[in-house]
This record gives sequence, structure tokens and C-alpha cells, in this order.
Amino acid sequence: MTEPTMPPDRAARVAIVTGGSRGIGRESAERLAADGFAVVVGHAGNSTEAETAVAAITAAGGRATAFRADVADERAVSALFDAAEATYGGIDVVVHAAGVMTLAPLAETDLDALDRMHRTNIRGTFVVDQQAARRLRSGGAIINFSSSVVSLALPGYSAYAASKGAVEAMTLILARELRGRDITVNAVAPGPTATALFLDGKDEQTVARMAGQAPLERLGTPRDMAEVVAFLAGPARWVNGQVLRANGGIV
Repeated sequence: MTEPTMPPDRAARVAIVTGGSRGIGRESAERLAADGFAVVVGHAGNSTEAETAVAAITAAGGRATAFRADVADERAVSALFDAAEATYGGIDVVVHAAGVMTLAPLAETDLDALDRMHRTNIRGTFVVDQQAARRLRSGGAIINFSSSVVSLALPGYSAYAASKGAVEAMTLILARELRGRDITVNAVAPGPTATALFLDGKDEQTVARMAGQAPLERLGTPRDMAEVVAFLAGPARWVNGQVLRANGGIV
């Protein structure tokens, strides 16, 4: 029985991080760069924040570049992967952190908002994962982002949770479709995390109530999530086809 292929040398590894200009994506990009990855910071259009992320990485001695791509546009995503290969010689890890969220009870959900979430969260994951499955080198990792609301079933989250349930289904199936490639596929499912996406539209009482749900009695942070990403991107070669609910112990 042959041993599994070892990942390439850490200094030569390359990661694409979608949604990498802010929040969990940016923290993940900076953490992977600190671990020795060359990082392509994918963003939807905020060039200023993306370049700020690149500057922070390079100032710390890392390697990074920014690239604009709509994750639901297959041509743009293909160009993103082309740029990573042309700049750094290949791709080892894809962290798909881009996503959108609109909250409302199901009966009151605007269908245009539903369609936007479907396009970014479902189609975007499918398009990014499709390119990753075609292009990642042996020893690589695909890391998607779901949400703990899939299992928590919180009122107001029906459309968003449905989109993230689709992400989990894709993750588990793709892990099995890549049999023999030595590529892991997992999803991180954050609980309440102090990002602009989570905090937008919530009053202080709501935030405090949600922070108190976890036994650790606080919100998660982007750095908490980046630690999980770094684990899945590096040493976690025997974790595959899993959804890691990084939520501080919320049941």
C-alpha cells in the first residue's frame, strides 16, 4: 500500500482566497501568508480593501496579489485561476469565503434577495469549486464556507441557511468525487462571528444575545475562523468530506 502524496514544500504552496479583502477571508489570507503560502486575494470589486490586504501581507514578509472576480461568473473565476497559475506556478489551496446574506422571515423574503444569495452562495461555490477540482495540485485542499445556522434553524435565516445547506451538500459530494487525487474538501460553518456581514442590521441587544449562546460567551472572530482554515489547509490531511462547526459550542 502506497503512502499518500505529501503536500508540496510550504514555501512553494499557493492559495486563492475568495472574499479575501475583508472579514474572515482577509484574516484567512493573512494567516495563510504567515504560514508560507503565496496568496491571491480574490475580491468582488473593492480594490482599495483588497490592495490593503495585499499590502499588509507583503509588509509582513509574505507574497500576495489581488484579483477582481465575480465568483458566480465562470469566465472571471477561470481568469482568477489563470492569474494564480501564471503568477505563482500552480494552485494548492482554495478558500472560498465569498458570500452574501439577507435576513427575513420566509413569508417576507424578497425573491430578488433570494436570487442574489442563490447566485453568490450556491452558483459561486459551484463555479469556484469546479475550477478548483480541475486545477489543484496533488496534496491540495478546497475549503468552503457554510454556516452553523444550517443546523441551528434560527428564524429569519431560511433563505441564507438554504443556500449554505447547498454548500454543505456540494462539499461532501466533491470530496468523494476527488477520490485518488489526494485533495481534501471540507467546509467551515461559523457561528455568530464579529464581521460586517454578521453585524449589519443587528442592534446591540441582538448581538449580545447571540454572543451569549455559546458556552464561551462571546462572538467568534475572523481570527478564530482563520485558525480553522489554516488547520484544514495544512496539517489536516486526514480530515476530508467534513463540515466543521466552528461556533464556540452552540448546539
